[in-house]
Amino acid sequence: MEKLNILLCCGAGMSSGFLAQQMRGAAKKQGIMAKVEAKSQNNIADDLPKMDILLIGPHLSYAFDELKAMCDPYAVPVLMIPKDMYAGLDGKGLLALCMETLKEKG
Repeated sequence: MEKLNILLCCGAGMSSGFLAQQMRGAAKKQGIMAKVEAKSQNNIADDLPKMDILLIGPHLSYAFDELKAMCDPYAVPVLMIPKDMYAGLDGKGLLALCMETLKEKG
C-alpha cells in the first residue's frame, strides 16, 4: 500500500500539530503507512496535489467552502474535524474517520 498523505489545517498549526502526532501514533500501531502533517490554512496550496485527504479544524468552519473549492480540482476529500475529536486529540478516531472517507471515495 502507498503511504497515505493526510493534511490537517488549522489557524496556526499548534493544536492540530498535537492531533497529527496522535494520528501518526495510531497509524503506526495499526500498521498503516501514513504521513500526517499539520499546517496553517495559508500554507496548504502547494501540498494539495499530493494529499489524499484534508482535515479542517472546527474553528475554521467559515473557510470550509473556500478550502473545498481549492481541493476539488485534485479530487481531495475535505472533512471538518469533529469538535470532540479535536478537543480530545483523538488521533485514533480521526484516523478511522479518514480511512472510512477514503474507502467511500473508492
